[in-house]
Amino acid sequence: MRRFIAIALAGASLGGCSSMSWDMFKSAPPTVQVRLESNPPGAGATTSLGAGCKTPCSVSVPAPDAPFTVAFALPKYQPASVPVNVIKNPGDFTTPALVTTDPNPVFAELQPAAPPKPVRKPHRPKKPKPAATAAAPPEAAPAAGSPFPDPNAGTR
Repeated sequence: MRRFIAIALAGASLGGCSSMSWDMFKSAPPTVQVRLESNPPGAGATTSLGAGCKTPCSVSVPAPDAPFTVAFALPKYQPASVPVNVIKNPGDFTTPALVTTDPNPVFAELQPAAPPKPVRKPHRPKKPKPAATAAAPPEAAPAAGSPFPDPNAGTR
């Protein structure tokens, strides 16, 4: 009976080793807390890493290996984009690794958008007033400036 228990325990322990992964020894990727602010407040801020919120706020992003940007947008204001650098300080045996951003807080001064130009109606030329001829009827007057003779002039 002891032999059976020993074999069962050995089989269970070997089965457990096959499901073990080396990933369990890796630490979770570090995250960075980034404060986002704007003037005026209430702008939508979105990082190029995907996280976003309405200012003033704070977002947690995974620590990237390269700089990223934060885009700010607010109706009636011009959009703004602010580059953010990532600073990694490797730890040693006594201190943990530290990841920070520069600048923190990320601040954007939003400029008012230019008011739209008023739409002008197209200018219509004025119609010329007809020249007043008091005594002569219109068919008796020769066509001024016409290179062709009047066909009704010779029939009377």
